[in-house]
Amino acid sequence: MGRKQAIVIGAGVGGLAMGIRLQSLGFDTTIVEALDAPGGRAYVRRMDGFTFDMGPTVITVPHFIEELFSLERDRADLLSDDFPSTIVDENKRIKEGVSGGPNTSRYVQIVPILPFYRIYFDDGTFFDYDGDETHTREQILALGEPGDLEGYERFHEQSRAIFERGFLELGYTHFGNVMDMLKVAPDLLQLDAVRNLFRFSSRYFKSDKLRQVFTFEPLLVGGNPLSVPAIYAMIHFVEKTWGIHFAMGGTGALVQGFVQKFEDLGGQIKYNAPVSQINVTRQNGKKVITGVTLGDGFVVNADVVVSNADWSTTYGKLIDPKYRFWNSDLRIKVAQQSMSVFVLYFGFKADGNEDEKLRHHTIILGPRYEELLKDIFGRKIFPQDFSQYLHLPTLTDPSLAPPGHHTAYTLVPMPNNKSGINWSEVGDRLADAVFTYLEERGFLPNLRERLVCKSYITPDYFEQQLGARLGNAFGLEPLLVQSAFFRPHNRSEDIQGLYLVGAGTQPGAGTPSVMMSAKITARLVAQDYDVDAAIVGGQASPELSPQVV
Repeated sequence: MGRKQAIVIGAGVGGLAMGIRLQSLGFDTTIVEALDAPGGRAYVRRMDGFTFDMGPTVITVPHFIEELFSLERDRADLLSDDFPSTIVDENKRIKEGVSGGPNTSRYVQIVPILPFYRIYFDDGTFFDYDGDETHTREQILALGEPGDLEGYERFHEQSRAIFERGFLELGYTHFGNVMDMLKVAPDLLQLDAVRNLFRFSSRYFKSDKLRQVFTFEPLLVGGNPLSVPAIYAMIHFVEKTWGIHFAMGGTGALVQGFVQKFEDLGGQIKYNAPVSQINVTRQNGKKVITGVTLGDGFVVNADVVVSNADWSTTYGKLIDPKYRFWNSDLRIKVAQQSMSVFVLYFGFKADGNEDEKLRHHTIILGPRYEELLKDIFGRKIFPQDFSQYLHLPTLTDPSLAPPGHHTAYTLVPMPNNKSGINWSEVGDRLADAVFTYLEERGFLPNLRERLVCKSYITPDYFEQQLGARLGNAFGLEPLLVQSAFFRPHNRSEDIQGLYLVGAGTQPGAGTPSVMMSAKITARLVAQDYDVDAAIVGGQASPELSPQVV
């Protein structure tokens, strides 16, 4: 018998990380991608000599990337320690120079970004979040109210405790049954990690500005600061521990590095290959994967199928309801999808003064915070004002634009398509409002006169091109009741041989989380197919033995 065959649906970051890990486990792996190029949400758009990352631009935990680039064919290295002491020792964290390790640097150059973010408030003041303890405390004294510095010290220690328990100790835990959840619930309750993040932060800060500074980050993974559990305070410590990084050439260069690594390990990718059906049969009373059917009717047989597609789409559109119980149409219907985004891409002529106000990552907060969040997540209406994340990567990497020009995008949080907003009617108006705001507030004066190209995407793009239910941009919303055990499982409860990876499954959305999900899922595959026993002397045995799920 030959080697076991694996199919990964989707060449997003999670799918590529999963493909690399499956190859390292001894599977012959093919990734099938509906688009004409890899990336998924991290797809790259090019216009008039400008290169635009369409999705994620914030890279954290470079250790995760180095680990993927260090894997070898037919090696079970994924069973190694998750967080070696060298990456959590405060004296050994990578803070300066090139961020990538030696194996990463063979494929892509990753550099640190400082400050991590410049955060503007509506009155024009700003906070530079850079992880520097002295500078952070100086800014808290300048912007905060009496007692906020002492509050920060308590917030910092509580965030550290949540980070150490929730990320370092539990980050790779697969919550596959209720007992897994009950074992950790007392710790999370004791850490106050189940209170919503905004209320958690408000215990420590009186200043509205500081409450915003230390709660906005879940928005970058589709979470509402007013409702995500306080365990997301760990993001503050994740960034403080390992910094914020950028792949030279853009996130697309990191994606291409993953593609090259996957192919170096012997994997294959098929583009323009949408999946129309995940094929299932019944064997000895069990529902078992047999492969996938592509959009053109071609059937690809496989022993293992891992879906990097949206969870709702995977079960709701690709699998016959008769094979589903735990992931029923009703569960899909009632699940809360994350917010969506409007992203405006534009290339413009530089005036040489862009770095006076802007940084590589700039958060521009509008006049409302809590009420704007309620508009987006609760009322699901087109808001009367907006906040935005402005990405100006050419401050770090000028090669992304023609000489003398800048590449930029601005991301505006918006409701998902449950709102019923007609984006074909409001898209141009919103783009114009963003340009007007950036000009009138002095962030990019005379921007329209300097524009060379522009385009935008709306929630319709996520729904129609990426197959995300209701146009969500980050999978399921990270509510307490949709986290850990209550989030879709990486191993299907319904079908043997079916697994999930990416933002829609455990642990959640965000580039580091989807890489973590690949390791979690790969471990489950290794358990189910007895990979540890099949790998002998660094070589895979002719046949991996499937275990009963």
